[in-house]
Amino acid sequence: MNTRNYQQEMERAMAAVPKGTPLLLHACCGPCASAVLEVLAGHFAVTVLFYNPNIATEAENEKRLATLGALLDAAWPQNQVGLLEGPYCPEAFYAACGNMGHLPEGGARCEVCFALRMDEAALQAQALGIPWFCTTLTVSPHKNAHSVNAAGEAAAQKYGLQFLPADFKKKDGYRRSTELSRQYGLYRQSYCGCEYSRGAEEQE
Repeated sequence: MNTRNYQQEMERAMAAVPKGTPLLLHACCGPCASAVLEVLAGHFAVTVLFYNPNIATEAENEKRLATLGALLDAAWPQNQVGLLEGPYCPEAFYAACGNMGHLPEGGARCEVCFALRMDEAALQAQALGIPWFCTTLTVSPHKNAHSVNAAGEAAAQKYGLQFLPADFKKKDGYRRSTELSRQYGLYRQSYCGCEYSRGAEEQE
């Protein structure tokens, strides 16, 4: 059983890292990024990476990317937070997870999907010379913080980077994301993105 307190680990790490340190933030969508950026953007020099090959359709991918861009334009104008658009490549998701559609939501399929996205985030951070990276995924009540952080830490070790551990749903992070979504009029999807999750999360 995992007993780590990722919220406390994040707070300790941030206290030890100088303000203005570059960080690449993998974002799954605008609503999740909203509350996370409130925590991180005042401390780190953040570049947001949108890379989510799990999203089932290109139209949905474009809608979520546009929502993320609208959030950054409204809440962090004058390029205070950069946005990097990763490739939309659902073939990568299906190559990794296509034979796992029968598995329950939140299990092994999700762990593979987390690893896929964290690997790309680490690769992009390394290419840009950004020493730290993190993800918005843990703000969702549907995402297991241990699985997400394990994927991030494995990718950090692979590419020689620092991964910022987090559980952004703590301290009312998820509730805050819903408030900010209403404030900025953001599109909120009802499932994580992949075709297998649509029914499972819409029923919850």
